[in-house]
Amino acid sequence: MEKLVLHLDNIQKNFGGLSALKDVNLQVEEGTTHAIIGPNGAGKSTLLNVCVGRLKPDMGKVTFDGHELTGRKPHEIAQIGVARVFQTPEIFPELSLLENVMIPAFSKRDGAFRLNGYQQLSAQGELRAEAEHILEDVGLQELMHHIAGSLSRGDKRRLELAMCLILRPRLLLLDEPTAGMSRHDTNRTIDLLKQIKSRGMTKIIIEHDMHVVFSLADRVSVLARGQIIAGGTPEEVREDPKVKEAYLGGAH
Repeated sequence: MEKLVLHLDNIQKNFGGLSALKDVNLQVEEGTTHAIIGPNGAGKSTLLNVCVGRLKPDMGKVTFDGHELTGRKPHEIAQIGVARVFQTPEIFPELSLLENVMIPAFSKRDGAFRLNGYQQLSAQGELRAEAEHILEDVGLQELMHHIAGSLSRGDKRRLELAMCLILRPRLLLLDEPTAGMSRHDTNRTIDLLKQIKSRGMTKIIIEHDMHVVFSLADRVSVLARGQIIAGGTPEEVREDPKVKEAYLGGAH
């Protein structure tokens, strides 16, 4: 068995009288891509928010590579090596692509970063070179001096991914990375995520597009009504009667 690097133990999260997560237990192997699927409202994004410190669970704990994440602030979790790509791209639309990619690394290295001081970035030669290399990796090098707000949705998603990659995370969480994309952009994103997989990075992906899930995932967990109801290889999950009933609708 490969090394287990992420452990979610008995995670519970309530919002008022609504139980969003109920006794969720999950283990993720190092270097794998683990997909979490389920219907809308199943608790998938809530689960990622718990992992990155945006939400504190009411019960249970999250551990990554021996570090307990529960109760830590998001920036502290990022320092440990956990990064997240959001469902709606979170970028700086008024800045260039190059500046967008440099900012996270600059902030991680030198502490709090103020946007009104972003001109400092031009002097960071080594950091600039790394940002240019990562933009090349995600296919955006030719647009590096363009304003980020002018990008297509697919390119904004790739930019946000580049902003995560410059942090050199060991665990990358992606919340619907192909949402709203054309099939062409979706396939480009699949290819990009496969390239990242070859680097040994551990990934958790929330995704509704089963083509994406079955193209990328080594393991799949199915979340329904705040509980994991099934898990296994993509093939095992595809054939699970509970999954067909709860989510896949019998599709193969």
